[in-house]
Amino acid sequence: MRSRTQETTTLAVGSVVSGLLAYLFFALTTRSLGPAAAAPVGVLWTYWTFAAAGLTFPLQHWIAQTSAAHGDRSAVARAMPRVLLIVGAVALASTAVALVFRGTLFHSQNMWYPVLVGLVTVGAGFIGVVRGGLTAQHRFTSLTATLVGENLFRCVGAVALIAAGASSAVDYGLVLVAGSFVGLAWPSAYRIGNRGSPATGSASLRFLGGAAGGQLTAQVVLTSGPVVLAFIGGTPAQVTSLFAALGLFRAPYLIGLAVVAKLTGYLTALHLRRDGRSLRRVRRLVLTLTVLGVPIAGVLGSLLGPVLLPLIFGEGVTLDAPLCGMAAIASTVALANLVTTLMIMAQGRSGAVVRTWVAAAALGLAFALVAPVEPLPRTVGAFLLAESAAFLLLVLAERRDSPGPPAPAAGVPAP
Repeated sequence: MRSRTQETTTLAVGSVVSGLLAYLFFALTTRSLGPAAAAPVGVLWTYWTFAAAGLTFPLQHWIAQTSAAHGDRSAVARAMPRVLLIVGAVALASTAVALVFRGTLFHSQNMWYPVLVGLVTVGAGFIGVVRGGLTAQHRFTSLTATLVGENLFRCVGAVALIAAGASSAVDYGLVLVAGSFVGLAWPSAYRIGNRGSPATGSASLRFLGGAAGGQLTAQVVLTSGPVVLAFIGGTPAQVTSLFAALGLFRAPYLIGLAVVAKLTGYLTALHLRRDGRSLRRVRRLVLTLTVLGVPIAGVLGSLLGPVLLPLIFGEGVTLDAPLCGMAAIASTVALANLVTTLMIMAQGRSGAVVRTWVAAAALGLAFALVAPVEPLPRTVGAFLLAESAAFLLLVLAERRDSPGPPAPAAGVPAP
């Protein structure tokens, strides 16, 4: 038990350190190049967050879930060549899009920027495979090392560029890309044999596709508020303030992304054992923590948000108490959605995750476009509505395939 607690604590601390290092890298880049010249790196960074949602997270949990379901990584090995082709196709497609729109995206015709977009895609896929292998092997200390090492490498690279007097955003973009390849230090995590049947490989790919689509849509809901606000008429100051507020209240979610790595194999084993009792206990825990956490988040967000935003991000970056409370509640529900999503993925039903998030995102977007309120509260309300709708639909979807009477315990360790 002490070992499992230490592993969970290590993952949480590693996630915090990784997040701080990520902010440090961007701060170093901005201070070195200046806000305007660093803008292309900001675009690459934004794209990296979506690549991580669409590739890193799904690949990690696909490998962990599939390995737990089959007792080894044979199905992963059989599907991996096609997975690599898919990642390569996504990289080529993203490069092509960035090539066509490089002037709009990067305010430059430099051909390196589209290449960097493709490399970011490949890096996101690679680190997902590494983390999936480490998760499947229960090597959570090494998993934490990849979290910290990725952004630590970027910070060291940025310091080296500053010391060398580098003045090109492309150089910092290359450092951003290189961070993902710290995973090369764990060859046993990404060297997977070629075993397994075509049927299991195809089923694994269907699962991966659903996980990628669902998590990418969830990431869009979580992060697209400032873009929506700008589109429907928000002022630049409001867009900046909302961006800062969402970044502040999203901190627990980012920690949760790392900690839940331990849950995937455990939940999959419970489902395979048809251990309904344990799964119901997990479900009740998630519901209880959500019910208790929502009002606490609302109160703390309302009280602390208006104080912390200008303190951390500077004068003029502010959001009133009710909107801070709503944003904090939505971010708390997003964390509950993350865990519930893993419960459904443990059942091998990632398609249900996609359908849920598409429906929730459509509902939130409709509210943002037509609700008869001012743009800023409309955007925050849309965020809260989408996350709440997703939670309700995810809970219903998870219960739909819940096992019946529990089977005898099979000695699966708790997370």
